[in-house]
Amino acid sequence: MACSEVCKEQVELKQEQEEACTKDGTIDWHGQPAIKAKSGQWTAGIIILLNQGLATLAFFGVGVNLVLFLTRVLGQNNADAANNVSKWTGTVYIFSLVGAFLSDSYWGRYKTCAIFQVIFVIGLVSLSLSSYLFLIKPKGCGDEETKCGSHSGFEIALFYLSIYLVALGNGGYQPNIATFGADQFDKNDLKEGHSKVAFFSYFYLALNLGSLFSNTILGYFEDEGMWALGFWVSSGSALAALVLFLAGTTRYRHFKPSGNPLSRFSQVLVAATKKCNIDMPLDADSLFDVDRNDSSINGNRKILHTNEFKFLDKAAYISTRDIDDQKKGIYTPWRLCPVTQVEEVKCILRLLPIWLCTIIYSVVFTQMASLFVEQGAAMKVIVLNFRIPPASMSSFDILSVALFIFLYRRILDPLVSQLRKKSSRGLTELQRMGIGLIIAILAMVSAGIVECYRLKYANKDCIHCEGSSSLSIFWQVPQYAFIGASEVFMYVGQLEFFNAQTPDGLKSFGSALCMTSISLGNYVSSLLVTMVMKISTEDHMPGWIPGNLNKGHLDRFYFLLAGLTTIDLVVYIACARWYKCIKLEGKGDENDDERGSFNKV
Repeated sequence: MACSEVCKEQVELKQEQEEACTKDGTIDWHGQPAIKAKSGQWTAGIIILLNQGLATLAFFGVGVNLVLFLTRVLGQNNADAANNVSKWTGTVYIFSLVGAFLSDSYWGRYKTCAIFQVIFVIGLVSLSLSSYLFLIKPKGCGDEETKCGSHSGFEIALFYLSIYLVALGNGGYQPNIATFGADQFDKNDLKEGHSKVAFFSYFYLALNLGSLFSNTILGYFEDEGMWALGFWVSSGSALAALVLFLAGTTRYRHFKPSGNPLSRFSQVLVAATKKCNIDMPLDADSLFDVDRNDSSINGNRKILHTNEFKFLDKAAYISTRDIDDQKKGIYTPWRLCPVTQVEEVKCILRLLPIWLCTIIYSVVFTQMASLFVEQGAAMKVIVLNFRIPPASMSSFDILSVALFIFLYRRILDPLVSQLRKKSSRGLTELQRMGIGLIIAILAMVSAGIVECYRLKYANKDCIHCEGSSSLSIFWQVPQYAFIGASEVFMYVGQLEFFNAQTPDGLKSFGSALCMTSISLGNYVSSLLVTMVMKISTEDHMPGWIPGNLNKGHLDRFYFLLAGLTTIDLVVYIACARWYKCIKLEGKGDENDDERGSFNKV
């Protein structure tokens, strides 16, 4: 009897310990299963949100006025400055792939975030020093009136080294901090699962609130020629973000890195190619699979078999040679791969068409940091004897983001949920991304119409053409507001979609896909500007985007982007209807399938 009671107590104690720990496999700082009450949740989530806000303030303290720094301090023309900003911004997001690879494969998200934030701080301090010591000469130059002197090759090289260190640091950190924040919530717990979905909206809101200070206060100081001050404030903000991040170290939950995904992908492709002449059975149950605890993917959840890309299933087909090898105790992953490993490759292949369709949207989004600023600089910027910095108009984008996050989460999402025929979470991520594309079209049409009227009231014979149109800069508010609304549907939906639809061992890669879409959008924007200028300057014409915008046709470029986005929307709808969701073993499969659907009504 006593023995029975002891056994019962041990079983109850074991159940209590299991209930106290997270169910998604996260561990704490010491490598032990994470205890719910002592780790993660909103305590860690809020630290990460504050960290994101400060880091964003630092990044946009450089990025928001970089096009004006290049024209006023380094003496570049409008087209070259816009191209250089697009290339730099694109490089920021290319580096996100580096950070995601290191995080998912070797370092884990915490270590990756910490290391790249250190690089970010070093880049900002270097930029502040180079600007103060070398570039801002004579002192106070770089405003609307005072031109800076020429610079040596060394000074220019130091400037570009600094801003590309900033690009490396922010790029490697950004995709991991979003996923690391989501890691703090256990999706297998009902309450924490809802918090995890909410986290992405608040994360994007923190990003935009962080940039609000940069776009207003820092934007004003930099527009007045106080560039070094602006860069030093950015450096201080980045350092504060790093210290805050490290302060939460013992509270975070962690996932173990899953090893190099490139080798896993290569094994599937090689194994499938080696068996290309084999006839596959119709029964998927005959395919090779392993126990979760024996998986080469570090115990992540199994992915259930799907029928797309059947050629890849041959990598999991057990041939006669494989049976002979198993009898000898030999396992060769370059000849035989488990179903989960094959499905990892399929997941990424299914995501690629959706991802490609988001690039044109990013072309639209990047205009806010380049051509929108140049357009605003050529409008009436004096209001009640106060000069409005053109870059600060992006504050209306941020306010729009904040407003539409509130409207979506509190009004639209619950309303759509009630209108569904059965229980649902409202609009799916794919549907929201489609709405984002529609609003982006409206943004470009609005910008084109404003430019038509700006040209109508512009002085085309001006020499220094900043503020040369009598049309108020506040007519840009609608285009910024449309961009902000589209971000809530496109980028927040994108973050949720790629986080939900990537395998457990590739979550940072999913966030990096979002950022790489922005990267390629910047490069495509740069390519479009170059092509448009080359074609439109034939026969000695000034072109659509000349140094003097009053002699160009920026409106035509905006309408071109509206047309390209419309075509992209049609292609996106076709891809979204074709897309099939990831099917994971265990709890929540039906919910995941519902979240990724485009056709669900």
